[in-house]
Amino acid sequence: MKEFERALKALANKRRLGIIKYLKVHHQAAAGNLAAAIKLSFRSTSKHLGILKAADIVESEQRSRLVFYSLTRPHSGLVKAVINHW
Repeated sequence: MKEFERALKALANKRRLGIIKYLKVHHQAAAGNLAAAIKLSFRSTSKHLGILKAADIVESEQRSRLVFYSLTRPHSGLVKAVINHW
């Protein structure tokens, strides 16, 4: 039940939905590129990415000084429905 609640809270934000939409199209992106795409500061974008990562919606990979994010797979029914909608 806790995981379901965490996923719902993570999805209940337009900035985080924007991140999901961007990653669905581009498959992977550095945090700075995501910040520019959703027109938000790097710091705020990083906080949103942390929330999505805690909910197992995105995963990260460190490459040198950059952190790249992508959507995780598989998703729960709820998360999958939201991602497919976008």
